[in-house]
Amino acid sequence: MFTANLFSRKSPALDDINWRFEYKYQLTMPQYLAVKSAILPNMALDEYTKAVPDNRYFVRSLYFDSFFFDAFHDKADGNCDRLKLRIRTYVDSPDNIEILKAEIKVRKDVTTEKYVAQINYADYLSFMDDQHWPGDKLYNEVLTEFERYYHQKTLVPIVLVQYEREGYRARTKEEIRITFDHHVRSARADGLFPENPIFRVHTPGSIILEIKCNKMQPEWLRRLIRDYGLTIISNSKYVQGVIVSHPSVVTPSWSA
Repeated sequence: MFTANLFSRKSPALDDINWRFEYKYQLTMPQYLAVKSAILPNMALDEYTKAVPDNRYFVRSLYFDSFFFDAFHDKADGNCDRLKLRIRTYVDSPDNIEILKAEIKVRKDVTTEKYVAQINYADYLSFMDDQHWPGDKLYNEVLTEFERYYHQKTLVPIVLVQYEREGYRARTKEEIRITFDHHVRSARADGLFPENPIFRVHTPGSIILEIKCNKMQPEWLRRLIRDYGLTIISNSKYVQGVIVSHPSVVTPSWSA
């Protein structure tokens, strides 16, 4: 579908690197403090996290789905092959936008691929107004595929997800990315910057640990996870966002 390395590597905290394996864990505050301390011999704050107050940078994503919530049901039902479209920003107001990204995230069995195109605010407004990218974006393969999937699957904006991210990079040449996501919350929205959105917290009091790597986890990391009794969870921020902001589409088994 895509050629390799179509995404930028200059956006915040290495989020655009196409990590193949993703592992997610839900931590209590004591677990978060212990795990953060334990990774420091091998991991260091990335340059973007160090540059912001409290060492946490803001992330907001607008997710798209069909009228029947097909992407939500694919994830909730555990389908191995899935695809999600989203537009991401790192600010909460259009007044100080420096970067926006259109992203296609593809899940294939146990691996994940992400394709990213940087856009500006005018590009975003154009797409949201008439569901087409401006003419000068037609030769960007990621945006072409984004628009094709958008129309093929009859997508609409569904939910806004935002959080504060704390990112770490490996001190060595190991291809590892570790993040802690704080205050994850969602709201119904039809755009990135709605007026007076009502945000609902996903899991109060918890922090989401994500480990991303291009190879299997190194031994030191596997040992750390084992020593702290961490268990991999299915923690799609989009699914959680639908659960808290669109309860009418959720069955009791999904929300249990």
